[in-house]
Amino acid sequence: MTISGSTRVFMVLGDPVAQVQAPQIFNRVFQRFGVDAVLVPAQVRADCLSAFAHAVLAAGNIDGLWLTIPHKTTLVSELARMDACARAAQSVNAVRRQANGELEGALFDGLGLVGALRHFGIEPRGLRVLLLGAGGAGAAIAAALLDHGVARLALHDLGSRATELAGRLADGDDGRISVQSADPEGFDLVINATPLGLRADDPLPFDVRRLDARAKVVDILMKPQPTPLLRACAERGIEAHPGFEMLVQQVPHYLSFFGMDAIAETLKTDLSDVRLGLQSL
Repeated sequence: MTISGSTRVFMVLGDPVAQVQAPQIFNRVFQRFGVDAVLVPAQVRADCLSAFAHAVLAAGNIDGLWLTIPHKTTLVSELARMDACARAAQSVNAVRRQANGELEGALFDGLGLVGALRHFGIEPRGLRVLLLGAGGAGAAIAAALLDHGVARLALHDLGSRATELAGRLADGDDGRISVQSADPEGFDLVINATPLGLRADDPLPFDVRRLDARAKVVDILMKPQPTPLLRACAERGIEAHPGFEMLVQQVPHYLSFFGMDAIAETLKTDLSDVRLGLQSL
């Protein structure tokens, strides 16, 4: 990769950022298609995010931001426009500058998760789902799962976040949403959208022994090695998947949002190169 004065710059903001995989994925895509652009990570504290985002997007050659833990909900009140998923979840993971200088956001986590489920052979329609974590990613996933016809969606998080998310999504959900404990018994699919597992000494997000034998698990954490949750599921013979495919499935959506529609359409037909690049990390 050659960086020059004409290179377009994108940034992925988080705290921490050591776990992010987006730079490796998107820089590979940029190189493959001859796009003079680069995506770089930046570790930004939550109390600095607003000022940082406005400052960097004022630069003429910085075209957009990816947002990851814990920043997906922070900028919502400062955006002039959001897509429908972002409005429902009150969360964004992509922000761009409009021609008039206002900021616009979009949310792709939920679409990525649904795409990943289908890649794994799991059709969400009709499933009983327990979703652990009601932050930015969890909110996106909840909105997408409801939109794609799950039969039941139970939310769990610390504090009041699960209740607040359930309230935002309740309109038109036909009573499918509930707030409950982290007990996975009785669910077809359990999704970990909490940060538990980022550190080696984190507890498991739920008791794997309570899973139904045929239940499926997705841990959305982007870790190069199996998370403690995935290892615990493997010991029980439970089908469990990491979060990498969720990111793979979001790639075309990000590219379209940032004006690279032709590349996005090409990748939609075959994401194998993106997947291969991620697996090689």
